[in-house]
Amino acid sequence: MSSTPTVNGQIIGQAHYATRAVLEQLLAPSGTTFHQGLALNATADNGGTTERAGLVARMTGSLKIDRATADATLMELTAAGLLEELPGDGTRLTLTEAGRERQEDIRTGTAAIAARLYAGLPAEDLAAAGRVLIALTARANAVLAEAV
Repeated sequence: MSSTPTVNGQIIGQAHYATRAVLEQLLAPSGTTFHQGLALNATADNGGTTERAGLVARMTGSLKIDRATADATLMELTAAGLLEELPGDGTRLTLTEAGRERQEDIRTGTAAIAARLYAGLPAEDLAAAGRVLIALTARANAVLAEAV
C-alpha cells in the first residue's frame, strides 16, 4: 500500500522544474528564453503595451531575478524586434507584430501543454493545490522581504 507524500519543497521544486522543462521545449525552436516568454506574456496581459518599470518589477518579483537580468531580457526582445519603445516615450514598451505572433504561439502552446498535464486531475484537487501554492508563495515572499 502506497501513501500519499506530504507536500514539501522538494516535491514542489520537482513539479516546477519538470513543467518548466516542458515549456522550454516549446520555446526552444523559436529561440525564446523562459524569461523572454514571461515578458511577452506579461506585456500581452497588459493589452500589448506596458510600463518598462512595471514589467521589470513583475519579472524581478515573480522570477526572483535581479534588475540587470530583467533589463537584459527586455533589450534582447527589443533587439529581436519583438518589443519596441513607444515613439517618444522610452518608459513604455509595446509588442510589435512579430512579438504578438510569437506571444500568441507561446500562449497557444502553453494552453495545449496545460491541458495535457492537468487532464484528469479533479478540479477540487487543483483548487486546493492552487490555494496552498499561493499561500506558500506569499509566505516565502514575506521571508525574502524580511531579509532586505
